Amino acid sequence: MAADSDPVSDTDGGMPDDVATARLRSRLAEVEARITAQRRLVDGIVASVRGENVDDEHDPEGATLAWERQQAVALAAEAATERDELLAALDRVAAGTYGVCEVCGRPIPAGRLEVRPAATRCVEHAR
Repeated sequence: MAADSDPVSDTDGGMPDDVATARLRSRLAEVEARITAQRRLVDGIVASVRGENVDDEHDPEGATLAWERQQAVALAAEAATERDELLAALDRVAAGTYGVCEVCGRPIPAGRLEVRPAATRCVEHAR
């Protein structure tokens, strides 16, 4: 597809919609896998102490199960937030506004979108 027919072309700092969609979907699949892994970890921690009287709060051998569970829950929540941002970015691709800064309306540089595919602001306005 020619750059002049792309809603956001490489010449104006963005990336073609088909490239953006492919990258977003790939990243979304990675995030979904992380969410699943974290949920399994939480389920495993909960299952490991079910029916036991575990007092790991006073175990001098290392991190507590409660701490491990909290970490896994926090990582799953972080991944869920990223998933929501990626889904919103896919919506912006469909609407033709992906890669456009929500503050100034200028194109978000392709390099920024490669690093942060769900970015809604250019570097200047992300600060």
